[in-house]
Amino acid sequence: VGAVVNNDPDVNKYLKVVFIPNYNVSVAEVLIPGSELSQHISTAGMEASGTSNMKFSLNGCVIIGTLDGANVEIREEVGQENFFLFGAKADQVAGLRKDRENGLFKPDPRFEEAKQLIRSGAFGTYDYAPLLDSLEGNSGFGRGDYFLVGYDFPSYIDAQAQVDEAYKDKKKWIKMSILNTAGSGKFSSDRTIAQYAKEIWGITASPVS
Repeated sequence: VGAVVNNDPDVNKYLKVVFIPNYNVSVAEVLIPGSELSQHISTAGMEASGTSNMKFSLNGCVIIGTLDGANVEIREEVGQENFFLFGAKADQVAGLRKDRENGLFKPDPRFEEAKQLIRSGAFGTYDYAPLLDSLEGNSGFGRGDYFLVGYDFPSYIDAQAQVDEAYKDKKKWIKMSILNTAGSGKFSSDRTIAQYAKEIWGITASPVS
């Protein structure tokens, strides 16, 4: 993907694909404060978003993501207008999977086009069968698009278009960034530990003299 994008004369003036190997906390300490948009795209209800989204938001980075895990709370705290939302809701997932099993799902043509581009070898002559097989068919282990990528794809494209428009307005984007930091106080370790102490451990703070 990087080779294709980075060698496209129409695109590479504006966009680069860079892979950072051995990602760890030390790398994150440099990368996260310098980020403007971070993607957290796990299927709603899977609780797979982790906590890195909180770190990005605390550092003024705007999130594009699904209603999964901490994304739900981040969106509530920073404001819906300062979060780019896409994808199914958790209470829709079971029904959407059942529709898929029954052959009722009709994929967006752009999703089919993206799969065909991958299949063509445009991004290298690798074995893409495991990836593509997981997105196709109606049911079966490793098939049937269990994570609803095909369903989420159109709204993801729409959300990215919203990102493009917002980013053109520098003042608006800076405001969104500031409000992400300002709204992220709930995710501090102090608040988290205090709540755990009260609600789970049943202990109270002891003043230190």
